[in-house]
Amino acid sequence: MSQDIDTMFSKEEIDFIQQHLHTDTSALFLKYGKDKESLIKQIEARQKSRTKLPEWYANPEVVFPPALSVEQSSSETTAHYKASLLSGDTLIDATGGMGIDSYFFSKQCEAVIYIEQNETLVARAHHNFAVLKATNIRCVHQNSIDFLEKFPQKVDCIYLDPARRSADQKRVVSLVDCDPDVTKHLPLLLNKTRHILLKASPLLDLKQTIQTLPFIHTVHVVAVDNECKELLFEISDSVSSPNIIVKSINLKSDTAHQYFEFDWAQETNKPVSLSPPLRYIYEPNAAILKSGAFKSIAHSLNISKIAPHSHLYTSSELVLDFPGRSFELEAILKVDSKTLREHLPTLKANLTVRNFPATTDELRKKLKLKDGGDVYLLATTLLNGDKRLLKCRKV
Repeated sequence: MSQDIDTMFSKEEIDFIQQHLHTDTSALFLKYGKDKESLIKQIEARQKSRTKLPEWYANPEVVFPPALSVEQSSSETTAHYKASLLSGDTLIDATGGMGIDSYFFSKQCEAVIYIEQNETLVARAHHNFAVLKATNIRCVHQNSIDFLEKFPQKVDCIYLDPARRSADQKRVVSLVDCDPDVTKHLPLLLNKTRHILLKASPLLDLKQTIQTLPFIHTVHVVAVDNECKELLFEISDSVSSPNIIVKSINLKSDTAHQYFEFDWAQETNKPVSLSPPLRYIYEPNAAILKSGAFKSIAHSLNISKIAPHSHLYTSSELVLDFPGRSFELEAILKVDSKTLREHLPTLKANLTVRNFPATTDELRKKLKLKDGGDVYLLATTLLNGDKRLLKCRKV
C-alpha cells in the first residue's frame, strides 16, 4: 500500500501526534518540515475534529483523512440523529467518505455496506472501523452507481450524501450538480431499496426541491446549536400518504433539543393572528426559519406574529417550549442613538435584525453599539410599518 494511503502509524508516531495535539501546526511544519508532514497533517485533522468528532478524536489509533475531509464530514451529533431514523438488516452508504455516518448506522443496522470511490478514504475507513470495533461494516472501493447496477438484492435503506463540489472543486448546491445526481438515478435507487435517506446542503431551496423531487414523504431540517447543518429527505415510492411532514430539529449541546413538525401542504392555509409586541417576544431557531414554518408555529403554539413579514412572535403569557429564543420585552424604541442611550447608557447589547432595512453591522455602526451584555435589541418592522428596536432580556 502506498504511503499516501498508509493506515498504520508506529507507537512512536502515535505518541508524537498525541504530544502535539495542541501545538500550532504551522510551527510544527517550520520545525520538522517534510520529515513529519504526514504526522502534522494528522494533528491538523485531529484539531478540527476535537469537538465535532469527540469519539474518534479520543481514540489515538484512528487515522484521519485530510483536514478538508474532516470539515466536510458529518459531525457525531448529526450522524447520531440520522442513525436514529434508520433500522433494518442491511443499509448501503452510497457516499461513504470519511465513514462517520456508516459507523453510526452500524449501531442501528445488522450490516452496513460502505461504498467510496476514493481509495485513500476507503483504506482509512477500513482501518478505523476495525479500530472502533465496527465489525458489521463491509468496505467497497467502487463508484456507487456502478455497484448498485450490479447489486442483486434489495436492501432496507440507501443513504446518500452526494459530493457538493464540481470537477473544478467549486462548491455546488443543486442536487443536479452533485455527484451522484440523485434526480437522474432515483429509479435505480428505488429499485434497490424501500427507503432512501438523502442528505443535502442547508443552502438548498426547500420549496423547489419538494416540488421537483418525487416520492419525498418526510423532510428533516437539522440545526446544531442554532446553526443549520443539514437537510435530510426521506424518500419512498411505497408511502401511501401524499402529505409531506417537515421536522425542524435544533440539537443543542447545553439544553434540551428543540423539535417542531408540520404538514408542508397546510402551512399556507394556517390562520395566524397579528399583534403589536406584548410582554413576551419569540425568535425562531435556525431550523424553523429554514423550514418555513412561519404560520404553523404561530397556530400550533397560539401566539401572534408582530407583522406579516417579521418572523418574530409575541404573547401575553410565556410559552415555555418555544423552539427558539424567548425574551421579555422591556421597551419599544425608535431607531436612533439618542433614544437608545436614554434607555441603554452603556450602549452595549446583543443585536438581531429581522425584516429591517439594514444589516446588523450597518445598524450597529449607526447606533454606536458595542456587542455583548445581557440586553437584547431586536430591530424589526411592526404591524403599522414602524421601524423599531425591541429592548429585551432573555427569559
